[in-house]
Amino acid sequence: MASDGARKQFWKRSNSKLPGSLLRSTAKMPTTPVKAKRVSTFQEFESNTSDAWDAGEDDDELLAMAAESLNSEVVMETANRVLRNHSQRQGRPTLQEGPGLQQKPRPEAEPPSPPSGDLRLVKSVSESHTSCPAEELRRLSWSGIPKPVRPMTWKLLSGYLPANVDRRPATLQRKQKEYFAFIEHYYDSRNDEVHQDTYRQIHIDIPRMSPEALILQPKVTEIFERILFIWAIRHPASGYVQGINDLVTPFFVVFICEYIEAEEVDTVDVSGVPAEVLCNIEADTYWCMSKLLDGIQDNYTFAQPGIQMKVKMLEELVSRIDEQVHRHLDQHEVRYLQFAFRWMNNLLMREVPLRCTIRLWDTYQSEPDGFSHFHLYVCAAFLVRWRKEILEEKDFQELLLFLQNLPTAHWDDEDISLLLAEAYRLKFAFADAPNHYKK
Repeated sequence: MASDGARKQFWKRSNSKLPGSLLRSTAKMPTTPVKAKRVSTFQEFESNTSDAWDAGEDDDELLAMAAESLNSEVVMETANRVLRNHSQRQGRPTLQEGPGLQQKPRPEAEPPSPPSGDLRLVKSVSESHTSCPAEELRRLSWSGIPKPVRPMTWKLLSGYLPANVDRRPATLQRKQKEYFAFIEHYYDSRNDEVHQDTYRQIHIDIPRMSPEALILQPKVTEIFERILFIWAIRHPASGYVQGINDLVTPFFVVFICEYIEAEEVDTVDVSGVPAEVLCNIEADTYWCMSKLLDGIQDNYTFAQPGIQMKVKMLEELVSRIDEQVHRHLDQHEVRYLQFAFRWMNNLLMREVPLRCTIRLWDTYQSEPDGFSHFHLYVCAAFLVRWRKEILEEKDFQELLLFLQNLPTAHWDDEDISLLLAEAYRLKFAFADAPNHYKK
C-alpha cells in the first residue's frame, strides 16, 4: 500500500488536471497561434468585466465555486423531477440534446414535495421572529416563490433588506426617505437642457412597454418616469438606455400585488391603492431595480459591451450544445445579434409573458449572478427549445421573423420551470469551464 506521502505527491502532481483549474505558467501552452490569441482575449475580458470568472489563485477559485454551488444536488433533483414529469405527460425525451451534448442522467432521488417547500418558505419569511439564512432562502426560492411572500422574499434576495428581521423596518424607512430626497433634489432638473433629452426618451419609451393595461395608467406612468430618471441621473456612466425601462415592471407589479387582488398580473389596477403605499412601492422598486442593474451595468454603458460579449458567448455555447442548430442559423446567414441582443438587453421580458418573467426572476434572484451569468444558459436552453421549428425554416426572413416572435403567449409556470431545469443542466455540465465558449 502506498504511503501517505506518496498519496499527497500524487494529488499534488494532478492538481493542474482538475476540471476548472487555472493554467500555471509552467503548463503546456497551445501550439496554435489562433487559440493563444483567443485565450489572451478572454483573459483581457475577464480582467475588465465584473461578471466574468475570477482569475485568482486556484484556492480562491475553488472557494468561489463552493460559494456558488447552489445546493446542486437539491436543484438537480428538482430539475430532474420537472423534466421527468413533463416528459411523462408529453411523451418525449427529458432533454433536447444536440449532437455535442450527451449526458447520462445522475441518479435521481425523490426531492421534497413542492408544497412542503412552499410552506417552509412562507413560514421563514412571514414569521417576525424568524431570520431565514440567505442560503436557505435561495434554496427554497429556486423552484418558485409563493405569491403571498414574494414581495418580501424579492427584497431579501436582491439585498435591499437585511436578513436580520429587527433591522428591516428601520432599513425600509431609511431607504424610502433617501429615495424621496433624490426626487426632491433631482427631479425638477428633468427639463434642464442637460437632462431634457434623457427625460424625453424615457417619456417616449414608457407607453411602448407592456402590459398596456398597467402602463397606460397615469399614476403608473408618473412613477416609472421618476424611477428611470432618478436612476439615470445617479448613474452617469450609462445613463438611461432603452431596455432598462422594462426592468422596472416586474418589481413594481410584485410589490403592488401585496396590496391588491389581481387574477392576472397584466390587469393590475392601482387606482384603489393609497398614495402613501404607492410612494413606498415606488421607492422599493427603485432600490431593487438598482440592485439588479449593479450586476449588469456593463450591458448599458457606451456601445453596450456586456451585451455584445454575452451574445458572442451564447453563440459559442450553442455551437457546442447543438451544432446542427448553430450551423443551420449560419447557413441562412442569421446572426445571433439579430435576435439575441434583445434577449440580453431585456432579459427575455419581450419574449415571454409578464407572469412568466416573474417566475423566471424567482430563480434568477436565487442563483448567484443569476441576471448576468445564469441568464446566458437560460437563453441557450430557450433557443434550443425551438430546435424543431428552427430546422424546419429554410428562409432567412421567415427564420428571423420566427426568432423575433416566438410563440410563448400561452406559456405558464410549468414551461418556465422546464426551461430553467434545462438551463441548470447546461450550467451544471459546463460549470466553471470557460473553455466551452471556445472552439
